[in-house]
Amino acid sequence: MITTTEALAKACARLRQAPYVTVDTEFLRETTFWPKLCVVQLADAEGPEVVDALAPELDLAPLFELMADEAVLKVFHSGRQDIEIFHHLAGKVPHPVFDTQVAAMVLGFGDSISYDQLVQRTAGVALDKSSRFTDWSRRPLSQEQVDYAIADVTHLRTVFEKLSADLDRRGRSGWVSEEMEVLTSPATYESHPEQAWQRFRSRLRKPRDLAVMIEVAAWREREAQTRDVPRSRVLKDDALVEVATRAPKTVDALGSLRAFPRGYERSRAGQEILDAVTRGLDRDPANLPALDRERAGGGNPATVELLKVLLRMIAERHAVAAKVIANVDDLERIAAEDEAEVAALSGWRRELFGEIALKLKAGTLALAVERGRVVTLDREPGEDGPLPAPRPRRRRNGRDRGSGEGAPVSD
Repeated sequence: MITTTEALAKACARLRQAPYVTVDTEFLRETTFWPKLCVVQLADAEGPEVVDALAPELDLAPLFELMADEAVLKVFHSGRQDIEIFHHLAGKVPHPVFDTQVAAMVLGFGDSISYDQLVQRTAGVALDKSSRFTDWSRRPLSQEQVDYAIADVTHLRTVFEKLSADLDRRGRSGWVSEEMEVLTSPATYESHPEQAWQRFRSRLRKPRDLAVMIEVAAWREREAQTRDVPRSRVLKDDALVEVATRAPKTVDALGSLRAFPRGYERSRAGQEILDAVTRGLDRDPANLPALDRERAGGGNPATVELLKVLLRMIAERHAVAAKVIANVDDLERIAAEDEAEVAALSGWRRELFGEIALKLKAGTLALAVERGRVVTLDREPGEDGPLPAPRPRRRRNGRDRGSGEGAPVSD
């Protein structure tokens, strides 16, 4: 275990000579808003290093310099939270990076495959995950915890090398590079309290509800950050939604809300919530963001369902996780407008799925079932009417296959 700045500087100097370094962290977040970094694991071809991030007077500056070294690729698995920690502590995003979970999705390992499953499938090693939910802030760490921490970065080397080689072989390295641009963008990790309302988008039905939610959710986000406590310690989600939908204007009205904590309405926070409600009610409805049902606009639900079928077909055909191509929100927005600003209509996703999705929506492409598999069929622009029925297969006894015995089938 590295517990001194001198030892950390020496280890990082060695690691900076490697072409890539695998990285993982252990942290706690149950009682704080910001993650509490406890342990950092690193490894190159020569072996692992384990850093006790809670060691007294340990300066993590050498580690942050390694994370920012453009000559060293930092390899994570599902690294967004790890990267968020480095961004919060150092003010910089690690770069360049490679995320093996993203690479696995691009290579068809399924949606959001776990690290232990990926190690099993690529390296043939079964990991002991019994230490996953232990208290990483307690000292000294047990040998089982240290072994667990080391395994998280040593096997990651094998995973990275195999996935990287497969990406090169299949010509998909550029796909992962596009995803890494988002993962390493500082904007991805910037905190914007005024956007906190979006976590409740699906629970809002009226513009007034939205206007109030924008203000009260932003208040809660700022309060949680300032006090460094979980959002629920400030105000639970159900209470927040009730405030937004009921829009209380007085202390008594606030206190009468079913989900609101008893007595909280007469505290400083209670007055600040009422002030936020007032600001929300004063908002101009014309300048509010569109709710989901408004944004979907002309998006036909049947079109969305067809796009879901197409997405699954494309994902299976190209062995790519559907989740990394598009999500339901993308499909709803594509159904509503051809030039929707969604990832599915740009870059490699557009080539793989977006262009075909627009053809399906325009009616120049159709879906059919052939030998038990969904296939696409070209149609003439503006062609009306049903597609020609496929020629029926005959039973050995001479009867046509149909919806029932003697059912008519057209040739």
